[in-house]
Amino acid sequence: MTAEQNLVPLRATHSAPVVFGAGAAIGVLGGMIGLGGAEFRLPLLISLFGFAALSAVILNKAMSLVVVLTALPARLAAIPAADIAARWPVAVNLLAGSLLGAWAGASWTVRMRSATLYKVLAALMVFMAAALVLTHTTTLGTLDLPLWAQVPAGVAAGFGIGVVAAIMGVAGGELLIPTIVLLFGENIKTAGSLSLLVSLPTMLVAVARYSRDGSFAVLGASRRFAVVLAAGSVAGAVLGGLLLGVFPDAVLIPLLAVILLVSAVKLARHD
Repeated sequence: MTAEQNLVPLRATHSAPVVFGAGAAIGVLGGMIGLGGAEFRLPLLISLFGFAALSAVILNKAMSLVVVLTALPARLAAIPAADIAARWPVAVNLLAGSLLGAWAGASWTVRMRSATLYKVLAALMVFMAAALVLTHTTTLGTLDLPLWAQVPAGVAAGFGIGVVAAIMGVAGGELLIPTIVLLFGENIKTAGSLSLLVSLPTMLVAVARYSRDGSFAVLGASRRFAVVLAAGSVAGAVLGGLLLGVFPDAVLIPLLAVILLVSAVKLARHD
């Protein structure tokens, strides 16, 4: 598939209400479990809106960046700045790996054959489903590693998360939050804020790498679509945040995991 083909949706352009509604639905899904929902948006971009794999990843990354920038002020306001500043070594430790991982992941993605990228995305969907179930159905403890082991473990974990986030076009919070809890013993609320601080520069590095190859031209080719989808995603994320805790995890998490697994099957069969 050529770069030009990658920029254009494979199906007819959808109406603004449909695009906004789809973005809002994904935002609500993610917001109800405290995430941005990018892992659910990616298969929608491919299956419903007909974007090729690389274009879908780029658009998803742009949407994730918008959602994180929107959520960051509110999230930081919920926790005293001094508390976050005191934990800067955690963010720096993870960033030492995630920035490299984001660059590497974006580099691998632009070089992959389209058919291979679909299969990789399918495998990562399964991984995300497993991570979703594990982190929301079990009580996360801490590994209590000594400092000499904690630092390299943080760099390695950050690298892996950066790679996954770049390839899928997600912020990576679904992986960063449990990692911060497990490796550094932070509570969930603090981990959520720290994850945003790590996600933002990590996403910017991926964006910079994708931009080198002109991959972000898809945003120019689909400007109206991207703006409407972003607006829907932000509105949905806000609504989903208000609904946080309304639906029991025992019902919501298995449902979301099934959505990811079904999406994985569809992506694996895509050619």
